Amino acid sequence: MTEAAQEARGIPKSPRRSSCYDAYFERIQSRKKLPHELQENLTYAFSKVPVSSFQALQGGKVIEIVADMSIPDAVKTLSENKILSAPVITMPDQTCSDWRERYLGIIDYSAVLVWVLESAEHAAEGPSPASSIATTAGGIGGAGAVGAIGAVALGVTGPAAVAGLTAAAICSAVAGSAVGKIDAAAENKEDKDSPTTADKLTGDFDKVILQDEPCKSTTAKSIVKSFRETPFLPVAEDSSMLTILLLLSKYRMRNVPVIEDGQPKLKNYITQSAVIRGLEGCKGMEWFDCIAEKPISDLGLPFMSCNEVIDIQSEDLIMEAFKKMKEKKIGGLPVVDGQKKLVGNVSVSDIRYVFLKHDLLSNFRKLTVMDFLTTISTSKEPGNPIQPITCNIESSLGNVIEILASKSVHRVYVVGAEEGKAVGVITLRDVISCFIYEPPNYFDAYLGFAVQEILKQQ
Repeated sequence: MTEAAQEARGIPKSPRRSSCYDAYFERIQSRKKLPHELQENLTYAFSKVPVSSFQALQGGKVIEIVADMSIPDAVKTLSENKILSAPVITMPDQTCSDWRERYLGIIDYSAVLVWVLESAEHAAEGPSPASSIATTAGGIGGAGAVGAIGAVALGVTGPAAVAGLTAAAICSAVAGSAVGKIDAAAENKEDKDSPTTADKLTGDFDKVILQDEPCKSTTAKSIVKSFRETPFLPVAEDSSMLTILLLLSKYRMRNVPVIEDGQPKLKNYITQSAVIRGLEGCKGMEWFDCIAEKPISDLGLPFMSCNEVIDIQSEDLIMEAFKKMKEKKIGGLPVVDGQKKLVGNVSVSDIRYVFLKHDLLSNFRKLTVMDFLTTISTSKEPGNPIQPITCNIESSLGNVIEILASKSVHRVYVVGAEEGKAVGVITLRDVISCFIYEPPNYFDAYLGFAVQEILKQQ
């Protein structure tokens, strides 16, 4: 297809298809102080390991959410199973011959957060949230911005709206779901909303959650279709683990569904956290130890420095923290006091407590970040928030992996010589990126199956 034809169909030119990812990944590769031969050997090894060899899910099955489940019930399901996302299915008792008929997409806390905030904003403006949101396709990552291509990448059943879909188009669709941390950090500036606006928004936020409508009538299906935060981009069992690692790191997907061709149900559901736990289990193996024993500085960590980290003040309203995560397209914020000392962490998944702990809403209009963290605290000392998970600049990569795996967290803050002040942050994505690089033309050559599967929906 010519570039003119691609442009006419809304498909971006190949050279620019992954610029938001390249900036992040090239920065990582340039900072790693690892012998090139070692990196080549590791990347080659992962390219030869089939996805089918990856550890099976605990319990042996993928947790699924039915399309007509209400948002409070969907949040409860995620929380009870201690997962951040789940695939949304048509009907549990419906006989499907193929996975395309069964799965509508993926719902996660990011999509729920976007729905809650936009519902409140629409309520503040006047129109009914239920009617207004139906036409919205944005949110964290704004996957809806790619329109029909985004819908196809989500795995929505029915005729594809775009013909001639290419690997470049897939990248564009996935790109819509995530803006690199570097890009987000570059936009770090004061929020434009005034305290008066924020105060009104929290009032409408109360109504959105407390009232029966639209909360109880809004379904997982409607959120999946309106807020396309997480593309449903499956891979086959015979794909390589290198493909999985690249999708979870460079291409910033948080989970990758694994399918068995011709079968209606997912075979596996590989998350960033599962990969970290898998790496932690490799302790004692020579290839792992030779990297894990290195100090994080040798790997260029933290990739995000102190002046790039977006934080939130402990005395700011918790609503402002949620809004900032949505606007900056990030999954968590370090909480700091007036002296910039690290005192906590708030993440996208904390939105679940708004549904699960209704006492939070009694004074949500004036609830500060620290009040919120104190309320949701599960620490042994009542009234004290859980302390942020940290490491120091001299820590080894192995130590960081152990912390991430054992604490079941998604980020570790790096504390410098000045006690209590964060000099950077290390995420699951950053750690996975340390072990691989992307061979030339790998995206086009080895993500062919995913492209073919999406093309079949035309």
